[in-house]
Amino acid sequence: MKMLLISALVAVICLAYTLPASKQVKHIVVFKYKATATEAQIAEVTAAFRNLPNTIPGIVKFEYGVNNSPENLNKGFTHVYLLTFADAAARDAYLPHPEHKKFGALLGKLNILEEPFVVDFEVSE
Repeated sequence: MKMLLISALVAVICLAYTLPASKQVKHIVVFKYKATATEAQIAEVTAAFRNLPNTIPGIVKFEYGVNNSPENLNKGFTHVYLLTFADAAARDAYLPHPEHKKFGALLGKLNILEEPFVVDFEVSE
């Protein structure tokens, strides 16, 4: 019996090392706000975005910032929001999630977004 348990444990460990590891997914969202957008409105959007990891499972990190590149190539896109997901499945669950839909509704209600730009990628080393 003891040998059977040890064999089973070794098999599980070997399987874990042979399965491909899930790769994190970065979800980059860059907003071009309308000229009429106020700082308070942008702060409201940022706060709502920042809260998503508290309500949607699988988001492991949230980061944001305002473009400060001296290259002047941002084409009017100024505010960057970066979500890190545990894996592609977590990102896929986020997209139709009711809290994400609620965030989209806030953007619609405020009507301050001129254009979004979104790029996702799996983290490679």
